[in-house]
Amino acid sequence: TPIGRDGKLAKPRQLHNTHWGLVCPAETPEGQACGLVKNLSLMCYVSVGSPGEPLIDFMVSRGMEVVEEYEPTRYPHATKVFVNGSWVGVHPEPRALVNSVLETRRKSYLQFEVSLV
Repeated sequence: TPIGRDGKLAKPRQLHNTHWGLVCPAETPEGQACGLVKNLSLMCYVSVGSPGEPLIDFMVSRGMEVVEEYEPTRYPHATKVFVNGSWVGVHPEPRALVNSVLETRRKSYLQFEVSLV
């Protein structure tokens, strides 16, 4: 539910830890809307998403097995690989894959938005 500007609640007007780097802590209107209207910070970077196919192709060439071809009996301890929230495959040696992706991202062959968890 939207918060009315005439309310006296303090919590919605305060910054949260997750706002760090995204919301400007100083830029807010005066008056009743103080703290309710939040503006993006100057150095904030907003992404609109990126295609996952180049990354999937890269990882397949580095030994990732696509989820459609995965047989659990062949790699029972394989690590699941997700791209943009979708399970795309498994890899038997996740450390090698992570090191390969990190090295390639540092050389700017992959987009800098690629993150590993």
